[in-house]
Amino acid sequence: MARPPVIGIDSQPTETCIPMKHEFKGMFPAPPTPVTEDGRVHEKALRALLDDNIAHGASGFWMAGTTGEGPILTEDQRDAVARISGEVCKGRVPVIMHVGAISTASAVRAARTARSAGCAAVCCLPPFFFPSSERSRIEHYKAVADAAGDLPFFVYNLPQLTQVETVPALMEKFARAIPTLKGLKHSAPNFADIRVFADMGLICFSGNGAFPLPALTMGAVGTIDAPLSLAPWHYAELFSAWEAGDIARAKALQDGVRKYVDLVWMFYAMPDVCKVVLSARLGIDCGRSIPPVNSLSDEEKREVLRVAEGLGVIKPQPRQTQDLNAEVQRTQRALRNP
Repeated sequence: MARPPVIGIDSQPTETCIPMKHEFKGMFPAPPTPVTEDGRVHEKALRALLDDNIAHGASGFWMAGTTGEGPILTEDQRDAVARISGEVCKGRVPVIMHVGAISTASAVRAARTARSAGCAAVCCLPPFFFPSSERSRIEHYKAVADAAGDLPFFVYNLPQLTQVETVPALMEKFARAIPTLKGLKHSAPNFADIRVFADMGLICFSGNGAFPLPALTMGAVGTIDAPLSLAPWHYAELFSAWEAGDIARAKALQDGVRKYVDLVWMFYAMPDVCKVVLSARLGIDCGRSIPPVNSLSDEEKREVLRVAEGLGVIKPQPRQTQDLNAEVQRTQRALRNP
């Protein structure tokens, strides 16, 4: 049975549609939120982090997400992230600001701040902690999207932590109720739904930094994840190869992403790992994870820095062309002789 057309996805543009002002595709780091000892957002560190990632090829940013500790940021911290990100990235790359919160009122406030701060779009987790009906989820998202005005709205699909999965049937209901819904970050385990969401006309980012190339072949427009903030050059090069149709080169780069993912997941302290590594790279103290998020012990911190140094993410060096060419040649041989 054919799927009924989805309002806002299948319908043709009308005079009332807001034109897209930004291109949402490519590799978007989901960076940590640098903080000072007294709990304020470390503005100098955040600005340096964003500049660093842009210089190394980031296509845009997903701010205050899971690695950014968004759900436990205070409203003032979250507002600061939106303001600083909007200022640094204006005219350079788009910022998708995560505004998800435990209450609708808090998420609505964050959406208004993101809009006034110049962010390109907002994204939002579904209601979490308390059980929610489909109607409650739709009403929550509609309130947040309305507060963001004409900004594109993205769903954050992360059932591992929220216990709520946005499956395609539910996404259709969201699309009917929310005219500004443009896409999602799909971090759910069901990788096959990327193809379904893409076929619905949605801008679907993969939320899994381990599989950027497979996601692109499934119809994703790019990847959003924490490892991209530590090695943005690697992911940017992969996306460029994909867009150029150089599949051998893209596959060779895909083979190299796992080490960056494993680094981020060391000791199950993702925000702390990212802050520790970026502090060393930027020469600015990005602080540590915000309690109760896991933090590294002194011994674990030393091990993280040892691994990061070995991977070249603390002092990035220009990629050796001959090394990459050797990888490409190996991949081409493998493709010719499966």
